[in-house]
Amino acid sequence: MPRSSHQILESARTIAVVGASRDPNKAGGSVPYGLQQRGFRIIPINPYADTLFGEKVYRSLLEVPEKIDVVDVFRPAADAPEIARQAAAVGAKALWLQLDIRSEEARRTAEAAGMDYVEDECTGVVASLHRIQKSAA
Repeated sequence: MPRSSHQILESARTIAVVGASRDPNKAGGSVPYGLQQRGFRIIPINPYADTLFGEKVYRSLLEVPEKIDVVDVFRPAADAPEIARQAAAVGAKALWLQLDIRSEEARRTAEAAGMDYVEDECTGVVASLHRIQKSAA
């Protein structure tokens, strides 16, 4: 049985954010920052930045040298299938498409790779609703 979105977040520590933004007024900027404040380790993925949220930025998921629990997607649905393939390639545990993002192809790719899959939900809202807080490592 698939895990619920809050179970996925409760068991996660490291979140790779694809489409992390330098703009704090965009969801891709404010949501990862909020998750970081809750104690999650944020790995920003953005081809146009070097540092975000005080972390080194990677150009793609394939460059991330550490284990990823959740791939959090702030990109258009058209990009989701390729992101799902990369998430599967790096062995991520879950693929999470943010609010208003849905992709049947990404879902199939994620499920075929044994990943948990969430779409059209905000990680920040779920974390806040369920008061998910990570203790310092």
